[in-house]
Amino acid sequence: MSKLVIKADNISKRYMLGTIGSGSLRRDMQNWWSSSFLNNDKTDIDNPLGKTDSKDQIWALKDINLEIKEGETWGIVGSNGAGKSTFLKILSRIIKPTSGSIKGRGRISSLLEVGTGFHSELTGRENIFISGHILGMKKAEIQQKFDEIVEFSGVENFLDTPVKRYSSGMYVRLAFAVAAHLEPDILIIDEVLAVGDAEFQKKCLGKMNDASTQKGRTIIFVSHNLQAVSNLCSNAIWLDKGSMRESGPSKTVINSYLNATFSKKWKHEVTDIKLAPGNENIRVTYIELIPHLANPYDVIDIRTPLTIKFRFYNANDNICLSTDLLLFTSMGDCIFDVPSKPTIYNRGFVEGECTIPGNFLNDGSFYFTLHFSKDTSIELFSFDNCLMFDIADYRENSNWYDKWWGYVRPNFPLLLNPVGENNLLK
Repeated sequence: MSKLVIKADNISKRYMLGTIGSGSLRRDMQNWWSSSFLNNDKTDIDNPLGKTDSKDQIWALKDINLEIKEGETWGIVGSNGAGKSTFLKILSRIIKPTSGSIKGRGRISSLLEVGTGFHSELTGRENIFISGHILGMKKAEIQQKFDEIVEFSGVENFLDTPVKRYSSGMYVRLAFAVAAHLEPDILIIDEVLAVGDAEFQKKCLGKMNDASTQKGRTIIFVSHNLQAVSNLCSNAIWLDKGSMRESGPSKTVINSYLNATFSKKWKHEVTDIKLAPGNENIRVTYIELIPHLANPYDVIDIRTPLTIKFRFYNANDNICLSTDLLLFTSMGDCIFDVPSKPTIYNRGFVEGECTIPGNFLNDGSFYFTLHFSKDTSIELFSFDNCLMFDIADYRENSNWYDKWWGYVRPNFPLLLNPVGENNLLK
């Protein structure tokens, strides 16, 4: 039976808005003594005035209960401000909860902020030793793993450069490399990996996956990349405004979170034509992205076929009208332009539909634009950025985590046939 490594009982954390101290050293010391040693709930170090007015305080966490066993991987999902980072800081013993208790065993390594323990005036080489020592590594251990840390970070050419000249991406590369090679019993990772580029993010996820599956370490991971949480973590919790909405298997929790948060993300519909996007010629009253998923709230990945449906009002009679569906990357590069056949229409509503097959687009962020033309040459209206969506990566039987090249990722067959050495010599 697996050992219990972390147990959180009724964890709550309260912050006072705009209040740092009472203005009196004597009063602050009294409140600190009361909260720290007398267990007086009326005052605490984050509420030195003892105020209870809801306008003056905010509960970052409220009554969080969680048990994590050795070797488990847990993800924490939720919107910005849900209390994810606060919870990690409490688990890491960086801050104290206002109420409740946290118990744990084993060595903890936390990567909650970019360049934790780094000194800006020192070089990358020197900061590896300083950060490693702060995280609990001995000098001999750091020296033994030094080359691995440098190789993983990818900053070999800047190792003897002061880290104040590093970019934020180089910072997080070196910081994560040190933390990842600590080999702790518990590894706590916040969303700091979002600072790194796509290739490094996948490399880090691969490292964490190896740590959990091959070495049996406990991992707690916060990320807005739900596909990464689903792939890496067997369990997850969903925090919402400081409260735990759900905990359990990661796929179940993520589906619930998507259901509540993003169910209307890919649909825009207007019942009043006058309020619909457009002009005196065209009004777009409805557009929707429909992923072909077994579960409608699963994450869209490269295998997922996508259907785009839309409806618009044509205000002109006897007009030769055509519509273009354009797909762009988040950087504005056009992937394709699919036009409709030019057709004569009279005044009224027109519906359109297009399906993108699975295994066509690469992972990344994309958006659609609808372009309406008269006689295939005169622009009537362009509905820019009308739908935005993300496509997650998916790989089988691969240990390569770098970014897959290209904007598209078609599943064309590439066949290899052995011909034998003797045949080549003839």
